[in-house]
Amino acid sequence: MYESTRLWREVDDYFVGTLVAEDEALVQTRTASHAAGLPPHEVAPNQGALLALLARAAGARCVLEVGTLAGYSTIWLARAVGPDGRVTTLELDPEYAALARANLERAGVADRVEIVVGPAVDSLAALVDAGAEPFDLVFLDADKPNNPGYLDAALQLTRPGSLIVADNVVRDGAVVDADSTDERVRGVRRFLRMLAEHPHLEATALQTVGTKGWDGFALALVH
Repeated sequence: MYESTRLWREVDDYFVGTLVAEDEALVQTRTASHAAGLPPHEVAPNQGALLALLARAAGARCVLEVGTLAGYSTIWLARAVGPDGRVTTLELDPEYAALARANLERAGVADRVEIVVGPAVDSLAALVDAGAEPFDLVFLDADKPNNPGYLDAALQLTRPGSLIVADNVVRDGAVVDADSTDERVRGVRRFLRMLAEHPHLEATALQTVGTKGWDGFALALVH
């Protein structure tokens, strides 16, 4: 396994070095996050580029992100929607949100991003109650036990043609354990079952390996 893990990282480094233009603002965002002691949960550079490509392919101009952390993926999404687009990102921790604002300012995209601080369940409910304009893309990357609730809200905040993307759905393979007592695994399994059973979603999931270990994304199209 050690050799495999080393090769996963080397391949990711090769892909990033060959294909992904991670500029100084993105590098500094990762550096600032780690220096502040935030958990290393941000997406890898090639995953950030994938999110941006998905947003561009979907023609997204209005994006919702659940889980800001230091704003690394937020920058990718904000650049993808362009200067006339909007990203609304939800973050529980005020200190994380403050760091994200600084990182977004450095990247030159703060004017197109709104950071909403507080429990995401409450923030999503407020968006639904306010009749928020439907989002073109929703990225779920927060606490996994609440993923089913986040999906319920996302379905009220999207339209046919919208894309829902969820990170961390493999969890080093633990997702296959139907008897798991880990609430993160249980939340992911409930979330995936909801994707499979919902009549207005077409979904798939992909495993990934690399600098983020063994994990994966789920993707769902609203129709």
